[in-house]
Amino acid sequence: MNDDRASLRWGVERRLEFIEFRLFWEGHVNRSDLVDAFGISVQQASTDLNRYLGMAPNNMAYDKSAKAYVRGPDFSPVFLQPDANRYLSHLRLVSEGILVPSETWISQLPPLAATPHLARSVNAKILRAVVAAIRRREALEIHYQSLSHPEPRWRWISPYAIGFDGFRWHARAYCQSDGAFKDFVLSRILKTRGVRAAELDPMTDADWQDEVVLEIGPHPALSPSQKEVIGLDYGMVDGKAEIRVRRALLYYTLKRLGLDTDPSARRPQDQQIVLLNSTAVGLAARNPEGGG
Repeated sequence: MNDDRASLRWGVERRLEFIEFRLFWEGHVNRSDLVDAFGISVQQASTDLNRYLGMAPNNMAYDKSAKAYVRGPDFSPVFLQPDANRYLSHLRLVSEGILVPSETWISQLPPLAATPHLARSVNAKILRAVVAAIRRREALEIHYQSLSHPEPRWRWISPYAIGFDGFRWHARAYCQSDGAFKDFVLSRILKTRGVRAAELDPMTDADWQDEVVLEIGPHPALSPSQKEVIGLDYGMVDGKAEIRVRRALLYYTLKRLGLDTDPSARRPQDQQIVLLNSTAVGLAARNPEGGG
């Protein structure tokens, strides 16, 4: 089987993955599905289905009444590992308007709704300038509005990475005005102008290079059955799960998980999880956003 896969062209393997995706998630696939998704001929679609059937004969069988191949009872994935998080992520992207349904492999979207997502307005040209500076290892002059200063100011930064805190996109950069590594919210960069060679090695940003391991567990005041279901929610083993995070993102992570406050300040049913190694982590994680 591995030799057969190694000999496949990328486009062919992609279509075989599609067949397997449809079989696993929707239970059936036919020639028109392939034609619509990839713009290939009916003959090529038939060839792909026959190729898949030859490589995984137990995974599907032709149902004359449905005029489609249906998932076999002994189905076992060959080309992809079914991933619930990936499937749900596609639903979320569709619900937020980032993807249109035709851009996913899901043919029958279930009814779905999501809490409103307040998209941050990032200017495409500014993002392009930041990404170019990262790629070329340059310093970039930006007109930045921080919340610690009433008016925007011009400053030189040396960006070298992009970060996401769950709500906003940042540029991780060395701020030459403040002499420190900080996060700059992309939507708060109002203009860019000059570029020059960057003078600092990003490897010296210890907060970005170092990782912190957060150990989380169910809130101790929950009942045994409640603790068990929270363990399932977070994939815990023996009542504990580990989350690895860059130290530069520690502040955001603790805040997003509700671990930046005393767990006794909220009902156990609301807080649900607690930080088991708070002493080692240190809850006084500083805000790394650019200011001044």
